[in-house]
Amino acid sequence: MSRWSILAAAAALIGLGPLAAEAQPKPALPKPKAPLTISVIDVAGDLQISQPAIEKFQKEHPDLVARFIFTKATAPELAGKLKAQQQAGRVDIDFVLTGNDALAAGMEQNLWLEIFPKYADRFPALDKLYIPGAYAMQKMARGQAMVLDWYPSGPLLEYDPAKVKDMPKTAEELLAWCKAHPNRFMYARPANSGPGRTFVMGLPYLLGDKDPQDPVKGWDKTWAYLKEMNDCVEYYPSGTTATMKELGDGSRDIIATTTGWDINPRYLGIVPENFKVATLKGFHWVGDANYMAIPKGVSGEKLDVALALMAYLLEPAQQAYMYDHGYMYPGPSIHGVTIDMAPKDSQETIAKFGRPEYADMIANNPTEPPLDAKPLVTMFEKWDREIAGKKARP
Repeated sequence: MSRWSILAAAAALIGLGPLAAEAQPKPALPKPKAPLTISVIDVAGDLQISQPAIEKFQKEHPDLVARFIFTKATAPELAGKLKAQQQAGRVDIDFVLTGNDALAAGMEQNLWLEIFPKYADRFPALDKLYIPGAYAMQKMARGQAMVLDWYPSGPLLEYDPAKVKDMPKTAEELLAWCKAHPNRFMYARPANSGPGRTFVMGLPYLLGDKDPQDPVKGWDKTWAYLKEMNDCVEYYPSGTTATMKELGDGSRDIIATTTGWDINPRYLGIVPENFKVATLKGFHWVGDANYMAIPKGVSGEKLDVALALMAYLLEPAQQAYMYDHGYMYPGPSIHGVTIDMAPKDSQETIAKFGRPEYADMIANNPTEPPLDAKPLVTMFEKWDREIAGKKARP
């Protein structure tokens, strides 16, 4: 029996689980009379992971999808784009790949179609399907999105060992190093960077702030630290790729990173293979995920196909693609997907560019959820207003 059959059988025996427990009578959606064109927008860089699995869906279901149209945008611009389309009554985006940044902004503005409990019958028991970290982030989506891939993320620090001989071991030492080496440390704008927001969300644990989940009332030490650090950071790029390029070309010596942003740029040759990663004393992982969401306004045949695509991408065979070339390492969000199930080139990448110490680090350090939607948006706004100032660059 396949892993998926086992999961389906378990779902039938135990019911659909907490996130699906309130399912109402199944809404009937029209099936496509002819293959459709489905528009997919990516604001999380996830297509480099999931596009092969999405295209496989079209090959296996030519009766549903004639072709996919793929576009990319930045997370901060997505909410405005969707809102304008919805107000005009012409939504031309059918399927969204997003991190929790754009997901949170869309939740704040009520842009997402409700998947649970309305369409719960299309999915197995999520509390049994997802691994714990992914399930924690699935609950944060409040039924408006589905976790596609997950990783413990960071905050990690990546550095050039030829230039940094005595790597800081505490948050206080990192600040002192930054002051002693102005403009040699960098992280990107949190609202559009996984490593950037993970670095900021990890600081309350490193600094012992009173409430790491409350950026307004619980982050006194963190905001003071970021303001002091601001004096020795030259500028904040709008995305993570710029930080990797500057580390690789020698413009910076230490940057904020994550497991995936460590492995993938070294695989791509942007960052030298021999560069190192480190953690700081008191380190907690802050989990991160990419989601699948459907904008309000998608209906009928297209909605039926979008939901079918979501369910398909959560099957083990498709989840094995999530190992990719380390971009969201490990990547799979469901139980039972191992590296030997991944494509051969993914296995080769992880063997060469992965780090043996990651398994121990993941097993032996606590993993925390990121900020919930509303406090996350609040944190982004406060950081943009009080930290970045004129140092933020497009």
